[in-house]
Amino acid sequence: MHKMQREFEIQMMGELKYFHGLQVKQMNHRTFLHQTKYCKELLKKFDMDKSKEAATPTATNCYISAYEKGKLINQTKYRGIIGFYSI
Repeated sequence: MHKMQREFEIQMMGELKYFHGLQVKQMNHRTFLHQTKYCKELLKKFDMDKSKEAATPTATNCYISAYEKGKLINQTKYRGIIGFYSI
């Protein structure tokens, strides 16, 4: 932290925990940045927080065809899940 204070004008207001949406974990001579809180909030937003993890994200015995009739998806929700927003 002292190195950062020398490089930048920093006012100490306690231990740094968040910075530009990133969580900050400071240890002896190391600083870790992670997005655990963001990921958990994203999973909760799309009702996936109770989902089980899987090595393969989809069933391997399922075949998808562009010509199948099925339920329409909510494009806004889908784009939010994959992080794509059209302008």
